[in-house]
Amino acid sequence: MGSKLSVEGSVQVVIVGGGFGGTAAANQLKSHGIPFVLVDIKDAFHHNVAALRASVESGFARKTFISYKDSYQGSFKQGRVVRIDLRTQTVVLESNEEIHFSHLIIATGSDGPFPGKFNQAVTKELAIQMYDGLVKEVQKANAVVVVGGGSAGVEMAAELKTDYPEKEVTLIHSKTALADAELQPCVRQTVKDILLRKGVRLVLGQRVSNLNELTLNKVEENMELRLDKDAEVIAADLILCCTGLKINSSCYIDVFGDDVASNGALKVNDHLQVKGYNNIYAIGDCADINEPKMAYHASLHAKIAVTNIIHSLTEKPLVTYRTGPVTMLLSMGRNDGVGQFNGYYLGRFLVTLAKSRDVFVSKTWKEMGQKMPK
Repeated sequence: MGSKLSVEGSVQVVIVGGGFGGTAAANQLKSHGIPFVLVDIKDAFHHNVAALRASVESGFARKTFISYKDSYQGSFKQGRVVRIDLRTQTVVLESNEEIHFSHLIIATGSDGPFPGKFNQAVTKELAIQMYDGLVKEVQKANAVVVVGGGSAGVEMAAELKTDYPEKEVTLIHSKTALADAELQPCVRQTVKDILLRKGVRLVLGQRVSNLNELTLNKVEENMELRLDKDAEVIAADLILCCTGLKINSSCYIDVFGDDVASNGALKVNDHLQVKGYNNIYAIGDCADINEPKMAYHASLHAKIAVTNIIHSLTEKPLVTYRTGPVTMLLSMGRNDGVGQFNGYYLGRFLVTLAKSRDVFVSKTWKEMGQKMPK
């Protein structure tokens, strides 16, 4: 735990977004005794690294949510931030409530389709019900199509075929290589080999031209997916979409003007401060940094941002963020995984974090830390 810091009563750090970066920042601020308010539209942290397993295994979703109030008590506020007022140094919620900040950490992350992402303003219990409901749909389905072959898509297809080897699983991807471009070619080839070994049918270099006309996440007989480059029609009774990931910039895009990059991320300096603002930081996916968008990096960003807030309060030099090595894991079902660390291919392994039966049973972040595998 960090040492407690004596601060003036006017100090209050507001964190917008309770994902991996936002909660990492909150945990560090809490350990140093620095007043903060964490704001998120949900009432619980979602460990979306395990969301795809929660989509195929009944009861697993409950292990992937951690209540914010149990962890942060009065330092958590549920609500949607609709505006950041730089003049008054407040964040404005949809309810018109204003929360003052001396320092601001923007950690809004990225958004995408369910089940890979879950950014809906619902309760923890309802979110769990939605995942458990999807499991029932998966169990009823005979032919499942996964649209999108990035990290989420290949993991989704592998999870399906691992738990239900008898089902027809087809993966459609617009590119010829699977998984993320940051991975070495040998890793991406191994991903392909694992999927083929499991019996996943791959349709590569093609887009679904009628996706917006089809029902997602619910069994419906005789659905037909049409391809943009081939006359073949692919039949399915369940379609899962793993495309369309984008930076969640809605609360700040109209505020920072030229400091927002073309992809919606905030331009930051070497200290992770939004350019032109010494008390505003951007971390995680919404920081415009040339590195893979990963929970691991978001946690590193949080440490730098909190350290620099402390240093600014104690008149110490700010620390610099250096892009770390590539550390990317793909969990390909319970017993397969591929990854890359610092440019070296790791081969097959069990992705313990995403598959552990024990990691996600904790109710608070403190308990979760005690259960993390060594």
